[in-house]
This record gives sequence, structure tokens and C-alpha cells, in this order.
Amino acid sequence: MYSHIPLSIMTASFDRLTEQFLVHIGVERGLAAATVAAYKADIARYVAWLEASGVEEPDAITTQDVEDYVATLDAAGESARSKARRLASLHEFHRFALTQHMVSDDVSASVKAPKGASTLPDVLSVDEVARLLDAVTPPEGTDDPVQLRDKALLEFMYATGCRVSEAAGANLDDIDLDARVVRLMGKGSKQRLVPVGSYACEALNRYLSMGRGELERRSSAKAPERRALFLNKRGRRISRQSIWEVVKAAGGRAGITRPLHPHTLRHSFATHLIQGGADVRTVQELLGHASVTTTQIYTHVSPEHLIEAYIMAHPRAR
Repeated sequence: MYSHIPLSIMTASFDRLTEQFLVHIGVERGLAAATVAAYKADIARYVAWLEASGVEEPDAITTQDVEDYVATLDAAGESARSKARRLASLHEFHRFALTQHMVSDDVSASVKAPKGASTLPDVLSVDEVARLLDAVTPPEGTDDPVQLRDKALLEFMYATGCRVSEAAGANLDDIDLDARVVRLMGKGSKQRLVPVGSYACEALNRYLSMGRGELERRSSAKAPERRALFLNKRGRRISRQSIWEVVKAAGGRAGITRPLHPHTLRHSFATHLIQGGADVRTVQELLGHASVTTTQIYTHVSPEHLIEAYIMAHPRAR
């Protein structure tokens, strides 16, 4: 029955397969550490269930086993999105096992992600974004470095659609205010260039000239923070949690009662670009999405040069 199958199939263990899979996605594909950790957790849970069900080696898994496992996710009350993500991990795992000749067939291929109500991203209207950004606008002539930073930070996040990790990780040498462009480091250490609108450039100039130096001087560390674009009140690189708190506080001052998080600005950025006429492929590149499928969630609101599309579509780019 297995005469045409390499011996590795008959001897492969779950531990060996999992280890090789994680090396593949982490080193060969260059996925981010957090993504690799998520895959690791999904696969560990799957393998533990298989072993508890009496499946002792990868090539003994059947399509029914995969379907039964997905059914346990239903029983656990997981959301459709969570179940779809876990199944995506299993699909990657099984495809890798097949390419490495550790199994004779991809038994997960016919198992589809569960259908659920599509959840649209949290999006602010253009007016709500304006209120949010006005709420962090420092009074004329102020030299409060935290106020200057908060204004620059939120303008920057809405202007670029960056992830909170990208804002926290941005360095001074990543941004060129003369050219009005920033280099962002996305998932899997993938870099992309994104235009920065005039509102954000103005706020960044004020912060860099009047605020950042003061924050840097507040540091108690032996070596001051020379690289980070955005600093916290103690002169160190700002954290994702601190950015979340800035967004939440600004929402409160703006009278926005809905829960806000940093990704709200990213969702709003993408939605407003598409409302303004930008095509999905342009928005995909600006967001740093690996697949246009991820970007298409924003087309619920409406459909070549990258910077031209940005300037024409983004309400604060001019």
C-alpha cells in the first residue's frame, strides 16, 4: 500500500513534524515571532487532541479526524473568525507535511472554514476622526511635549494606517518629512513606504522641534533614546499599551462613546481611502497586507500610481 511513499512517512512523529514546520514558517518564510507563536499554539492544541483520540503519527490522520477536531471548536463556543484562523493553521501544517513527504495525502484540504456572520471593522466617520484629532491638538504656542507627541502620534497613525506595533517601532531615520514618506516595518519584518499627509507632517515637525528633545532629556537611563520616533513620558520608546491609552483618552475628550483602540484608526484609514476612490490594490499596499483578500473587507463602503491615489483619496493628505 505504501510502496511508493518515502520511508519518512512511516516514521515521522508529531514532535519532529511540528519542529520542522515552525522552523519553516519562522526562518524560511520569515513570519513574525508573534505569528509563529500563534501557529505553535494552534498546532500544539491540535496535536494534543489527536494523540488523546488515539492518532499516533501524522499519516494516520484522516479527513474525519480534522472535521471532528473542528467540531470541538464549535462545542467550545469559539467565534467563526477564531475557528477559521485555527483551521488555516491546520491547512498550512498539513500542506507542509505533504511537501516534506511526511504524509501521503493532505487530508485537511476538503475541510472548509465555518461560515459565520461577517464582522465589519470598527470605523470612525471622517467627522469623528477630525474630532478625535482636534481633541489632541495642543493650544497655540504650547510647549508641552506630551501634548505635542500625542497630536503627532495620532495624526501619524491616521495618515499612514500603520499598525500600533509599527508606530511604536518607528525610528527617526524611517521618516523623511521633506519627501513626506515613512518606511514602516510590518509583519515578518517586511518593509513598505507610505506617504504622510501634510497634517501629520506639520504635527510631526512641531513634536520633533519642540517636544521630543524634552522627552529624551527626561530619561533616567545612562544612554538616552536616540532612535525611537515616539517617546513616552520617561524618555523611552513608547509602548503599544501607552499608544492604546492615548487613543482611549483622546476618544473620551472627543465625546466618542464607542470603544476605541489603535486599530480603529487603521480601519478608518483604509475605509476612507476606498470611500475617496482608491482602488483595493493600492490600499492593500499601503496597509502592508500580504493578500488582497484581507483588504477586501473594507470594500463594504463602496472600488496608478501609489502616491497619486493617496493624495487624491485621503482627507488629510493635502
